[in-house]
Amino acid sequence: LAQQRLLIKGGKVVNDDCSVAADVYVEDGVVQKVGPNLNPEPSTGLVVLDATNKLVIPGGIDTHTHMEFPFMGSRSKDDFYTGTKAAIAGGTTMIIDFAIPQKGCSLIEAFDTWKSWADPKVCCDYSLHVAVTWWSNKVKEEMKTLVQNKGVNSFKMFMAYKDVYMVNDEELYAAFSCCKELGAVAEVHAENGELIAQGAKKMLAMGITGPEGHELCRPEEVEAEATQRAITIANAVNCPLFVVHVMSKSAAKVISNARREGKVVYGEPIAASLGTDGTNYWNKDWAHAAAYVMGPPLRPDPSTPGFLMSLLANDDLSVTGTDNCTFDICQKALGKDDFTKIPNGVNGVEDRMSVIWEKGVYSGKMDENRFVAVTSTNAAKIFNLYPKKGRIAVGSDADIVIWDPKATRTISAKTHHQANNFNIFEGMVCHGVPVATVSRGKVVYEGGAFNVIAGEGKYVSRPPFPPYVYKRVRQREQV
Repeated sequence: LAQQRLLIKGGKVVNDDCSVAADVYVEDGVVQKVGPNLNPEPSTGLVVLDATNKLVIPGGIDTHTHMEFPFMGSRSKDDFYTGTKAAIAGGTTMIIDFAIPQKGCSLIEAFDTWKSWADPKVCCDYSLHVAVTWWSNKVKEEMKTLVQNKGVNSFKMFMAYKDVYMVNDEELYAAFSCCKELGAVAEVHAENGELIAQGAKKMLAMGITGPEGHELCRPEEVEAEATQRAITIANAVNCPLFVVHVMSKSAAKVISNARREGKVVYGEPIAASLGTDGTNYWNKDWAHAAAYVMGPPLRPDPSTPGFLMSLLANDDLSVTGTDNCTFDICQKALGKDDFTKIPNGVNGVEDRMSVIWEKGVYSGKMDENRFVAVTSTNAAKIFNLYPKKGRIAVGSDADIVIWDPKATRTISAKTHHQANNFNIFEGMVCHGVPVATVSRGKVVYEGGAFNVIAGEGKYVSRPPFPPYVYKRVRQREQV
């Protein structure tokens, strides 16, 4: 309770639609005033942060993380404590993680399990998407309960990971229809799981067992085909679609074209696809190559990150996540003789904001307002958190970052706060650094030092029918 009152002085407040020189006054975790030369009384007990020559931006919202995720015979290294602590060090004040049930298992039990892992550990606010990995009337009823009683408004379907999480087109149609009825956003991991399974067999039969086999058996047309199919099915039931981790030019083009045709679809490139590429799979050092293995894979075409950033800048792609799902070198070594057994996942939760500033704003592709839109505001709008999150305005949650656009940092596994011993952005120099992070009105990170305890973050409920997404959908229904 020590930090009930906070004044951020002398900065430039940047929202997605405008930037103004203004002070920000916060009380009880909520923004009370935004304006020039604020002098709240009494001055005793007031914490003041100087933001002169710096930007004051809404805290980042990472739409895609997998903390302490049991996957492929291992469990991701970042738990909800180290993962959210790394997030706030990087300027992210909210994550949306995934509760993923096994086939045949209860969605509600999965939700409760993930929440029980997160609640005692989170250092910033969080929410949960829930995966639909099989279909039945029970699943349909549970989706309804999750939307109406648990604050879930997004469900993810896997078109890959055959025999583990993958659903077929009929199940996709049913799940999308259900999302539409409930006012939820349907999400897909878009890759053709059948083609991947056949491709993997073919690679192994040819004696290709290393990390490069992972990319070779799931080339980008496999991602583009599934993206097209998901958009077609969603459009058939008039359901809004959110394509997670867009990794290739061809999948991005499919989304871009669909948006131009007026389809309600959103694409989420991630820090990895915007900041590095798949040439690393051919690195002579096995551990280095394996560290980049994720699904869908990074693409060997080195012009991919720049292409995706351009589409993100002009609104063909909408938001950014990280798919932060870290496995260390020992865990990756489960696949030393067979690339299909390398646990899929990379880091990013701490680096996303700086990587996007460097590759997007510093490079001149986007301005500071678009940066705020793609790192925070659009996510808040799509998942119905806005304007409590994703904006600095009177009444908004005080999730705020003081951002120094001139400062630089060099990303390295030696200095990052993620639990992993490898960083896929190793050595990248980034302009744009968070100087201080405020979560719910408390300064939780400043000048490299943390002031936060496990469990201080809160679970955030997300109501159904986000207006930003569903206004058009409802109108089309009526017409």
